[in-house]
Amino acid sequence: MISVDTAALAASLRSLPDNPRVVVSGNHCVPWELVRHLDEQVERYVLHLLNGPTGLPEREGVTAETCFVGVGQRRHPGLRYIPSRLSLVPVLFHEELPVDVVLLHCAPPRDGLVSLGIEVNVLPAAIEACRARGGLVVAQVNDRMPFTYGDALVPVGHIDLAFEASSPLPSPPAGAPLGEEALAIGERVAAMVPDGATLQMGIGAVPDAVLAALTGHHGLRLWTEMFSDGVLALDAAGALDADHPLTTSFLFGSPELYAWLDGNRRVHLQRTERTNAPSLIAQQRLMTSINTALEVDLFGQANASRINARIHSGIGGQTDFIVGALHSPGGQAIMALRSWHPKADVSTIVPLIDEPVTSFQASAIVTEQGVAPLLGRSEREQAAALIDQAAHPRVREELWEEAHHLGLA
Repeated sequence: MISVDTAALAASLRSLPDNPRVVVSGNHCVPWELVRHLDEQVERYVLHLLNGPTGLPEREGVTAETCFVGVGQRRHPGLRYIPSRLSLVPVLFHEELPVDVVLLHCAPPRDGLVSLGIEVNVLPAAIEACRARGGLVVAQVNDRMPFTYGDALVPVGHIDLAFEASSPLPSPPAGAPLGEEALAIGERVAAMVPDGATLQMGIGAVPDAVLAALTGHHGLRLWTEMFSDGVLALDAAGALDADHPLTTSFLFGSPELYAWLDGNRRVHLQRTERTNAPSLIAQQRLMTSINTALEVDLFGQANASRINARIHSGIGGQTDFIVGALHSPGGQAIMALRSWHPKADVSTIVPLIDEPVTSFQASAIVTEQGVAPLLGRSEREQAAALIDQAAHPRVREELWEEAHHLGLA
């Protein structure tokens, strides 16, 4: 690993082949200084990152390639969305999506290793694929990045260039208090989670409400794609299994969370091929997967990725965790969402999804209205449970009419 200044970095970037594929730390870990220099020095390139935030270059010549669309990519003029389950994205780097450059965001080295900090995800596979092709691996070394362990550790010899740039890490804005609907969903989901369960959940009002409702539990474990500050509350309440590692692939939260992570060997950041492997998920004790969706239909199918056929997010890891959880002894896959979409002013329980389906066969659908168990029920029983126990009362009569037309009643 060679430390470089701005001039040396610029010279290396100018020497790249035409239109290189550049894999970048994504989510909330983008190495913005490296991206800025890349955009200044390279006329045409493919920028590949997951869940890209706002601020990505949008000029002509930039292709925004991703397998999971973030808010900064949804309206990008050069968007190139590649549908893929998250567990399979690393495979693509070795065949279909060859990697020329990797731009990382790292903590300063310790004992000959740098740490990928709050974002591991698909990056280890990208580094391996890039090095196998003789590509360029560059790290933005940030003294504010927490030093994390597991697959976050990368030998300094695997990095070609290091560019020092100190900058604060992003944190979610202070949100409004959890509303009554989210709190009701959280209480219902928490009541379904046994002590000793292994949890997977994301970020947002509903997951936060679930975590807040779980502080009275005991022996909980984590095997998840990501977690945020809600885990700190579980830890403080003694709800977590203190003798078991907390396994995740990336993180996003407050400065307090990042300070807690720094040097914390209890947290194991793992590459996506491990966290999202259904076979490994199925081995976790009482695996409980908690996901959400934009809409669910009377056949139990969920759309979590498209609005009016336009890509909104992606397949992500939802399918990986649903399949893994259902194969875990005592496991369950819960889909939790509000019964009414507040912005679109429509029901989230619909007769038949007209978008591409993201996932199906959850154990149960949970809304603030109640719990609709699906697993092992006939299609008619599923539809009845969704209408009577999960749908908003305003649409139940209409849903029953549609159920008759669909042969579900």
